[in-house]
Amino acid sequence: MNPTTKPWQDVQTKDPAVFNLIEAELDRQRHELEMIASENFTSPAIMAAMASVFTNKYAEGLPKKRYYGGCHVVDDLEQLAIDRLKKLFKCEYANVQPHSGAQANAAAFLALIKPGDKILGMDLTHGGHLTHGSSVNFSGSIYQPSFYGVDEKTGVLDYSKISEIAKTEKPKLIIAGASAYPRQIDFKAFREIADSVGAYLMVDMAHIAGLVAAGEHSDPLVYADVVTSTTHKTLRGPRGGIILWNNKDLNFNKAVFPGTQGGPLEHVIAAKAICFEEALNNDFKKYQQTVVANAKTLAEKLVSRGVKLVSGGTDNHLLLMDLSETIVTGKAFEKALGDIGITANKNTVPGEKRSPFVTSGMRLGTPALTTRGLLPAQMNEIGEIIADTLKSLQEEDDEQLKGLSAKVKTLCEAFPLYDMWK
Repeated sequence: MNPTTKPWQDVQTKDPAVFNLIEAELDRQRHELEMIASENFTSPAIMAAMASVFTNKYAEGLPKKRYYGGCHVVDDLEQLAIDRLKKLFKCEYANVQPHSGAQANAAAFLALIKPGDKILGMDLTHGGHLTHGSSVNFSGSIYQPSFYGVDEKTGVLDYSKISEIAKTEKPKLIIAGASAYPRQIDFKAFREIADSVGAYLMVDMAHIAGLVAAGEHSDPLVYADVVTSTTHKTLRGPRGGIILWNNKDLNFNKAVFPGTQGGPLEHVIAAKAICFEEALNNDFKKYQQTVVANAKTLAEKLVSRGVKLVSGGTDNHLLLMDLSETIVTGKAFEKALGDIGITANKNTVPGEKRSPFVTSGMRLGTPALTTRGLLPAQMNEIGEIIADTLKSLQEEDDEQLKGLSAKVKTLCEAFPLYDMWK
């Protein structure tokens, strides 16, 4: 490859089919409002690092303890990422090698418990994650899962009930964290519950990592034996995972390699290092504050329009619409929003009666829109559009949907994707 040639030109020359798909995806992202709570837009620097020569290097092991030669540069790179990550979350130990959040969770399980041990996690239909004990996932097939959930009337975690379940089940590991829970999580309460039954406490902060880093959510590292996370979502980095801990007697490094994966993706670790540095900037705190403000504004607008939300609102970056009392399904609503240019995802709600392929909920998030530059004023407008979309579905008014599509297009044009990084 000619180093003076733009990578995209190389792709266009060598493989026009792939280039055209890249262009098509960029066009899609530019002309849709991204409201999937687990997605975000990385900076161009992060994307460039993932396309760097570090993709060529194998580096099994840890910095200064490798199984391959020629690792002196990646040693410095990985150590830089580790040091930045420890500074960001104020912890003693960190591993930046997990390929994903699921890989990080698998390694944490491997380090703390044995196959067949009992675990206690949040029910998937109440907002938990597949890796917290779902029967279709390794966590539910290798270990013995039990579950806690939210109070179906309030939509909020009932810690006294969780304590009762823990004392009955006596798990070896309790998992705190969620993929669709719109409220603050009381990690101190989880620590007390874990101590009462002699269990380890693992916190999966994948969704809220950026909020935690910026002080917009309570810090799980004060209470947890181990904290796992992704590096995308609110943290706004590349797709990947991390593990954080403070107890020197616990070793999660071996659980990552050779325990659950082989060579680390050093090009992604380069991108992670940039992500951590970006998150250490004062602007990142302002960004996270706006993420939360945007979510609260959106929730308030929807409630004012008569839309039911799980727990009645949000404390973080996401909210969950409850459509169970309407004729509209999550599947139908997701398609309708997609048709007008809003990308979101259907989701189960507490007490779900419909199939998980259909659902009665819609999860909405503000991280990507906030990165794009949208503010509470625009969230009010988007709230109106979403409420009008729901109304049009209930009234089977296709003409109204066409008008809403034009409004979405106007917003996309007013906040062009990637111009905000210039």
